[in-house]
Amino acid sequence: MKHSRHKMNAWLAACAGLVFAFMVTACSDREDAQQPPSKAEARKMQTAGDVHNPFDHTHDEPVTDIRKHKFEHDFAAQCVERELKNSTDKEAGKARWEKPCMCIATFMMKNLTADEAGKFLDEHKNTQSLVIKYENAAFHCLQAKQQPKEPQLFGR
Repeated sequence: MKHSRHKMNAWLAACAGLVFAFMVTACSDREDAQQPPSKAEARKMQTAGDVHNPFDHTHDEPVTDIRKHKFEHDFAAQCVERELKNSTDKEAGKARWEKPCMCIATFMMKNLTADEAGKFLDEHKNTQSLVIKYENAAFHCLQAKQQPKEPQLFGR
């Protein structure tokens, strides 16, 4: 059986490369490799501020309780006004929408940022994040109501 020189050289080079690769990966276990910090050390580092998490937005300025309270009442008033725009009976509509709108405003107030509060209160703008929070809060507050019992048809 005759083998060409090129095939034999390629076969030997491939085998040598595999042996070399296994030796390199097997020899990489070093004693001085850095071990991951324990939970206590990690907690200590986080409280010390040594670890910077780019997704942690706690460095934002906090919203004061007074601004949150003002946002809550202003947003609830705007919500009621928006719902009464197409209403024929303003007084009945106002009584009906005050509680759900206050629930929505309170739910939104829980995770309000200083930027959102400033744009809403000072510049009278509704940011996209406020719209998303409004839709989430509306779903939460309006779905929490007890739904009327459906009529039973045919003894079901």
